[in-house]
Amino acid sequence: MKANRPVGNTFKTISLFSGIGGLDFGFEEAGFETRVALELDRYACQAIRLNRPWEVIENDIAQVSSKEILERSGLGVGEADMLIGGPPCQPFSKSSYWVRGDSLRLDDPRADTLTGYLRVLRDTRPRAFLLENVYGLAYQGKDEGLRHILDGIAQINKETGENYEVSWKVINTAEYGVPQIRERVFMVGSRDGVKFRFPQATHAGGKSKSLSLLGDLEPYRTAWDALGDLEEPGNEQGLKVGGKWGDLLPSIPEGENYLWHTERGGGQPLFGWRTRYWSFLLKLSKRLPSWTIQAQPGAAIGPFHWNNRRLTFKELCRIQTFPDGLVLDCGRTEMQRMLGNAVPSLIAEVLAREIRDQLFDSPLTSPLRLLPPRREPTPLPEPVAVLPAKYRSLVGVHAPHPGTGKGRQAEARKRA
Repeated sequence: MKANRPVGNTFKTISLFSGIGGLDFGFEEAGFETRVALELDRYACQAIRLNRPWEVIENDIAQVSSKEILERSGLGVGEADMLIGGPPCQPFSKSSYWVRGDSLRLDDPRADTLTGYLRVLRDTRPRAFLLENVYGLAYQGKDEGLRHILDGIAQINKETGENYEVSWKVINTAEYGVPQIRERVFMVGSRDGVKFRFPQATHAGGKSKSLSLLGDLEPYRTAWDALGDLEEPGNEQGLKVGGKWGDLLPSIPEGENYLWHTERGGGQPLFGWRTRYWSFLLKLSKRLPSWTIQAQPGAAIGPFHWNNRRLTFKELCRIQTFPDGLVLDCGRTEMQRMLGNAVPSLIAEVLAREIRDQLFDSPLTSPLRLLPPRREPTPLPEPVAVLPAKYRSLVGVHAPHPGTGKGRQAEARKRA
């Protein structure tokens, strides 16, 4: 994954809720220039300043006027080519902030982050925009956030006379070459009323190319493709998995989790079936994509490296398809949070190239710059250790989870 900047046209970009820069890095590789990045988190702002010369506004979007954003970007109304951003996840039931009468109150200082994004879109009027959010935004029957955005864009068109046309899709990033299973909603809009068509998936599960109605798909990129050329980190601090369950991890095979140690798994019955979170003691497999990187994992929450340790900053960056060469100056907790909240940069590059082609009539024909190379052959899985003596007292009969809505937490909520 190349770190040098791409050649070609440079499209001017305003970035909101920039985080560590996951979206921006991908757009950068497709020939877009971040003129200004707005981000509240001080660690993320520090990371941006360490790695890129972008103008950074370190503040809450509710406290920053659209005029200041334009001034700091050196752009006027309508001069930005792109507005990009991933508003932080919030409960989409705050309908008191989303007035559903004739208009939405985009200037309400109490407004949520989605409304803040819409306010900047209205005031800056870029040629196109991209908004990313959790896939729950589009849950059937719970899509208040999605409807809020679409209503807001309709209002913007009414107020400004523009003709923003919006497309949206739930994307699993592994289907586009990212070595990580991660589902997110992406929305793309064009000021000129052009309907954006999301690209078809290019990758699928399986060891060899598989036929589909869309033609040949490449097999998923894997954790080994992302990490296979990296050396073991040695005695780097913060990588040892401690706590009550850390010593159990070596007895779980690659690609498995705590379910290995249930009556339906291949290990010892230490837990009840599906009585823990999926990511509990979850270990990467060299032959599969990584599971979603977590922003705030507990002590025993993975995914962990197949060598029974936490992932390094460089390894996390690779799984997130960031360009090589990034540096940080913060602790493990802040680093994990920033990486876990970020958008994989490769999916941003894929979408940015499509935007160039479809909306700006400026296609790129060079290969994707952030797509991990295939690393073959893939080594055999690491040996599995015997069950440590300290856990043998847990061997026994354990009841499985009783079913959806019947677990301990669900029953406690019913009684509350």
